[in-house]
Amino acid sequence: MKTTATIFFLAAFSLSATAQSPADYVNPFIGASTSEGAAGIYHGLGKTFPGAATPFGMVQLSPNTITGGDNGSGYSYEHTTIEGFAFTQMSGIGWYGDLGNFLVMPVTGPLQTSAGRRQHPGEGYRSAYSKEEEKASAGYYTVKLTEHNIKAEMTAAPHSGIMRFTFPAHAQSRIQIDLARRVGGTSTWQEVKVIDDRTIAGFMRCTPDGGGWGNGDGKANYTVYFYAQFSKPLKDYGVWSADIPDGWTRKREDIESERYRQQIAKAAVLPGVKEKSGKHLGFYTEFATTEGEAVLMKAGISFVNIEGAKANLEAEINDWNFDRVRQQATALWNQALGKMAVSGGTDEENRVFYTALYHTMLDPRTFSDVDGKYIGGDGKTHATGSFSKRTIFSGWDVFRSQMPLQTIINPRVVNDMINSLVTLADESGKQYLERWEFLNAYSGCMIGNPAVSVITDAWMKGIRKFDEQKAYAYAKNSVEKFGNGTKGYSTGGLSVSLTLEYAYFDWCLGKLAGALGKKEDERTYLARGGNYRNVFDKNKAWFRPRNDDGSWQPWPEEGRMKQGYGTIESSPYQQGWFVPQDVPGMVALMGGKKKVLADLTAFFDEVPENMMWNDYYNHANEPVHHVPFLFNRLGAPWLTQYWTREICRRAYRNSVEGLVGNEDVGQMSAWYVLAASGLHPVCPGSTRYEITSPVFDSVTIALDAKYATGKQFTIGTRNNSPSNRYIRKAWLNGKPYPHCYLDHADIMAGGTLLLEMGDTPNREWGAR
Repeated sequence: MKTTATIFFLAAFSLSATAQSPADYVNPFIGASTSEGAAGIYHGLGKTFPGAATPFGMVQLSPNTITGGDNGSGYSYEHTTIEGFAFTQMSGIGWYGDLGNFLVMPVTGPLQTSAGRRQHPGEGYRSAYSKEEEKASAGYYTVKLTEHNIKAEMTAAPHSGIMRFTFPAHAQSRIQIDLARRVGGTSTWQEVKVIDDRTIAGFMRCTPDGGGWGNGDGKANYTVYFYAQFSKPLKDYGVWSADIPDGWTRKREDIESERYRQQIAKAAVLPGVKEKSGKHLGFYTEFATTEGEAVLMKAGISFVNIEGAKANLEAEINDWNFDRVRQQATALWNQALGKMAVSGGTDEENRVFYTALYHTMLDPRTFSDVDGKYIGGDGKTHATGSFSKRTIFSGWDVFRSQMPLQTIINPRVVNDMINSLVTLADESGKQYLERWEFLNAYSGCMIGNPAVSVITDAWMKGIRKFDEQKAYAYAKNSVEKFGNGTKGYSTGGLSVSLTLEYAYFDWCLGKLAGALGKKEDERTYLARGGNYRNVFDKNKAWFRPRNDDGSWQPWPEEGRMKQGYGTIESSPYQQGWFVPQDVPGMVALMGGKKKVLADLTAFFDEVPENMMWNDYYNHANEPVHHVPFLFNRLGAPWLTQYWTREICRRAYRNSVEGLVGNEDVGQMSAWYVLAASGLHPVCPGSTRYEITSPVFDSVTIALDAKYATGKQFTIGTRNNSPSNRYIRKAWLNGKPYPHCYLDHADIMAGGTLLLEMGDTPNREWGAR
């Protein structure tokens, strides 16, 4: 069996460099803004990070510009100062965020123990930086810190990272590490120890008391262990330790306060201390540098123990060759991104596509060390067998596009994620599946039972290398614990969203039950899939929230357009289209195909040109992501073709503000990858994909031999162009193909779907 390190090394040389490899098109700055002003809504924009990572890697080494606020990635492009460079990040999330641990900062001059405020960078160790000299690519990031005239570079391996700092001539240069730092809060306990004249090790414990995920409501409770080495010997080094009174609370709002900042700024500096533990620690090493001298630092991290962090570093970065590690990271990205090859797009479209594909391969990240060990839901150390333990499952978002995309291009990752969720339910003793898992935390974020959808979708597509009986039992426990209950509908402030989504997940369980031969459960849960009807008010001809006694909640002046009326992050008009398991039943309920088609057409016609947050088709948020493909189900596939091309053009751009909403751990980008390729599901759990108009002349997907009989599947076109966006004819493997949908088995068998494009719709093709 190859070790992770061996695989990493071999991958680095498996692809030869080309002038325009897939990694060359990646622009990690796409979406890297949290600006509420630019977004026009408190949710902000993409909230991605620009730092260095490897595909699904544990280490994501990135600049951080802010600790507090609703800045999940810790970085926003419009900020003018950098606090430091952290080894862990989250991509595209709100709810205050987390990680951002092991914050490293190169500086010159007197030691400062507080980062200081963005408005007054001189009062702390943060630094202004040069936007012109800030650059990022797949696996690499660099910037010039102008306050100290230091060039910072960083690159990553799966469990480790290496940084190169080019200093000016200075008698008091320094690398300092804020061990307490955490996005959206603080780690609550740290320990650090000097191992030898080049090595330190320790850990940072992060608990809900220190804010973080959901400002503590996300229940994040994890420990990051580190093993770090310096290229320059430790001679003048030490620790700083801030006295945090026992009575102080330490949530996001506390650590953002001036009182807290002042307490950190006057931390005790302890030169020469070899070992220290405390509530707010930092470590520093000082040295003189000559002009242009490069000083390197590398570190492995682990969520298990220091020994794991050490083994991770030694397996992946066993020397000081920064450029070699960077080349290996680029090669890993070329291998991963090379699973999809596109042709015929513009440079802009290629950059948007490959960056989107890149963003879909950041999570779910590996959670196990190079030896396969991981920390389980019981807090104990476990070892993986036939799968890699993974974490960060943004369920409510990713079941729609991200996980279906991975069923095609990375089925092993899907299998890993299901195993990870099932083992977590087992180890934690909870015996149900978490909807938004974060480092073993049952955060309960958002609604529904998305893991049930992911498991069902995977099983129906032949991804089955997990304990299906446990998976089924925990899926059943999930829908019984969180569901529409004996009434057949949910009540309260989220009545519509809950009822509709629970009905879909019940249907998913019914499909899984049928596939596993559990006929009674199949009948029960498929029937529950029809519970969406129970919140449809025929008098109002739309979905409406209900009270506990069965009565309807008062109808607002705005009607179904009212945001938050029985819904989450949507209106009934937006949420009401979510009946993917029974589109014919939904259409009949809404008044028939002609009426629904007119209503759905208006739903899109009212969308603003820039497709930013709005009251109609709101691509900035997930509840409507399947809706453009409903035209296929309504006998008007040319409208699916028209609108998906419009969304690809208007909602995705090669710019910092190139995502109209939160990336949400790969979901926003996965939608683009699928739609731009010409395929997207309406109903995960079904093996049907809707065919739409591809952005590219050709898209070729490499298939995994363990899950597919074919080697590759190609979606090709004739006469494709921005104006020729309508499918006139189609052929599957050389034979005329009249349908606007494709089965997963057709893709896995390999072959070619050829689409003839034109500038006017063919209203016959795919309409029946």
